Amino acid sequence: MKATGIIRRIDELGRIVIPKEIRKTLRIKEGDNLEIFIDGEEKIILKKYSLMKKLDDFAQDFTDSIFSFIKYNIIVTDTDNILAISGPLKKEYLKKNISDYLIEMLKRRTEMLEKHEKIIKLTEEKEIIGTYAVSPIIVNGDAIGLVIVLGEENKVGESEFKIAQIAAQFLKTHLE
Repeated sequence: MKATGIIRRIDELGRIVIPKEIRKTLRIKEGDNLEIFIDGEEKIILKKYSLMKKLDDFAQDFTDSIFSFIKYNIIVTDTDNILAISGPLKKEYLKKNISDYLIEMLKRRTEMLEKHEKIIKLTEEKEIIGTYAVSPIIVNGDAIGLVIVLGEENKVGESEFKIAQIAAQFLKTHLE
């Protein structure tokens, strides 16, 4: 465990404030859920909660199955990370933080089909030129992730857009 040197007082309602620097570093935003753990007798551990994390292995098998048929990169994210990816980009992007661009798409619940080659930022570090389809995964009214079908050489079309929508719907029903 890493010490920060920050000490906070609990108020009369039992609340503490997580410092802005820590929230920014850990990408904790207003409205995010935190899971509370007790470790031993003296430690309280807060962990960012992601309903999608329950699907880690399942999501990877799911994207692998879809990739075996469509041969496009297929990506499943939660609100922070790329949870599953199948295709040539897998080694480079799996478990990486998603870009602010994708976070914004998630917040806006954007469904998109980009038929013309365009730059897409999957992470803040890397840009990819290609065509893509994006569909949000919405569970109980909350946007909790994205399904992205990305074509670098082959153009993504209406069929791949439908596949992204069906995949998002399937994952949604699996989580409800």
